Amino acid sequence: MAADTLTSSEYIRHHLTNLTYGQLPDGSWGFAHDMAQAKEMGFWSINVDTMFWSILMGVLFLYFFKKVADSVTTGIPDGMQNFAEWIVEFIDDNVHASFTGRNAMVAPLALTLFCWIFLMNLMDLLPVDLIPSLARLLGIPFMKVVSTTDPNATFGMAIGVFVLVFYYSIKIKGVGGFVGELTLQPFSSDNPLVKVAFIPVNLALELVSLVAKPLSHSLRLFGNMYAGEMIFILIAIMYSAGAVTGVFGGLLQLGWAIFHILIITLQAFIFMVLTIVYLDMAHNEH
Repeated sequence: MAADTLTSSEYIRHHLTNLTYGQLPDGSWGFAHDMAQAKEMGFWSINVDTMFWSILMGVLFLYFFKKVADSVTTGIPDGMQNFAEWIVEFIDDNVHASFTGRNAMVAPLALTLFCWIFLMNLMDLLPVDLIPSLARLLGIPFMKVVSTTDPNATFGMAIGVFVLVFYYSIKIKGVGGFVGELTLQPFSSDNPLVKVAFIPVNLALELVSLVAKPLSHSLRLFGNMYAGEMIFILIAIMYSAGAVTGVFGGLLQLGWAIFHILIITLQAFIFMVLTIVYLDMAHNEH
């Protein structure tokens, strides 16, 4: 694709463009033909490839654990059951280490986020031209297979966690307790007048900290995966520059893929751990 039909810049733009469905400039609804048109579609457009691949990875996660649960034995476990039990124990240990409250939802949520994000990240190890080339044969112009390189996906998950933090903060501490945390710390005083004077300062600082949580939570995952995908795309361009650069690109691709295994696992782990920590903060009264 890079060598025969597209320039390097066009190749990069093509691989970074989502298959977006929305309202076209003429008022009809359909798929965008380029990145600029996708941006013009506005809020009600939908990145179909992000939705498809993220849902598919979620279904694979559910199918695997459901299959293991249906065939679980109390004797010596087989390979699938042993692997599933190892993942569950790994998540459970992290929850017990970071979460001090009592909430039966936290561990299943952590398991879901880790496995789901890991599977979405794992798609980054596929050759960058494989799925897009197959899609073009079917008449589909764009196809991004790594859902976590789309900020809509990472922000969606982070906002979901943020809503849970709000919910449990108010449920555990009450509205007064939650508002008190936002207005009476970090600066306080035994003098009532000074305490009241500090409220605007505390509120400004705490609101910045509160808003920064979903932003950093989502952008960390998106930024690392987007950068990793970009490096794979740049390496792929080297194959069209000649035999020598092609061989060098192949070595680079192998090295980056091996290193990227650590990145895709680490990013899923970090997102999960931050979720546990944020929910732990929501359950603790100050």
